[in-house]
Amino acid sequence: FLRIAPELYLKRLLVGGFTKVFELNRNFRNEGISRRHNPEFTMLEAYWAYADFEKMADLVEEMVCHLAEVLVEGRAPSHPEESGARQRVPLQIEHRGADGSVCRTINLARPWRRARYRDLLREIDPGWFEYSSDERRARCAEWGVEINPRMADYEVTQQVFEKLIEEKTFDPLFVTHCPKELVPLARQNQEDDSLVDVYELIINGQEISPGYSELNDPLMQRQRLLEQAGAETQNLDEDFLLALEHGMPPAGGIGIGIDRLTMLLTGAESIRDVMLFPLLKPRRT
Repeated sequence: FLRIAPELYLKRLLVGGFTKVFELNRNFRNEGISRRHNPEFTMLEAYWAYADFEKMADLVEEMVCHLAEVLVEGRAPSHPEESGARQRVPLQIEHRGADGSVCRTINLARPWRRARYRDLLREIDPGWFEYSSDERRARCAEWGVEINPRMADYEVTQQVFEKLIEEKTFDPLFVTHCPKELVPLARQNQEDDSLVDVYELIINGQEISPGYSELNDPLMQRQRLLEQAGAETQNLDEDFLLALEHGMPPAGGIGIGIDRLTMLLTGAESIRDVMLFPLLKPRRT
């Protein structure tokens, strides 16, 4: 069958005693086709017991920079001291237009910026979280951000985030502490229970990798999944919930879209350019 992600299966391995697990897999999402999204794609998903989302962010930053070093320099650093020295040299990926000229340069030099979700939105509009629903929708109309009248407030906010922040961010940015409605499988933040301990890595105007401090409370997980199932008409995964009741250790988890990462590192402007057999629209006769 076509699966959305291997997440629930890998977490059962954590319950079974494995401390580090990963899978390089094919996933399917019943979503639209664009130059940045294909319904079937390759994903690296990994979980690390007793880590958190910040440690996973460090891991992803190191991994992507290592790949970029190999691509740009043609070889991997032979030892950690060499890698540290070379990081002082700007690590850049050039994206070129159809005529071959450089249209965008992405700077991958570490450390990468980290900022909270709400702080980034306040940079766009300081009063955003004090507005009523009608005021938020009016601001969206002023900005040209299209929204559906049936959208909840958090969905309207996410639409603004995607159009005015995500799509305009090119150098690496870890967006942290997102609303819990967006990530039902992540651990609740201890200081603000409306947020969860997550990051979303944005590079070149698109998400490259999400990372979580994983939720391991079976009662809270059931409640979150019930809320999501009610909204999307899905059945609960009772096998996964039963596994959680046996005890899953605190853990950090990541997903990395391999196709999008390849786009980033090669300068490709369409996901079709990095896939062997991309899904195409039927030819019209």
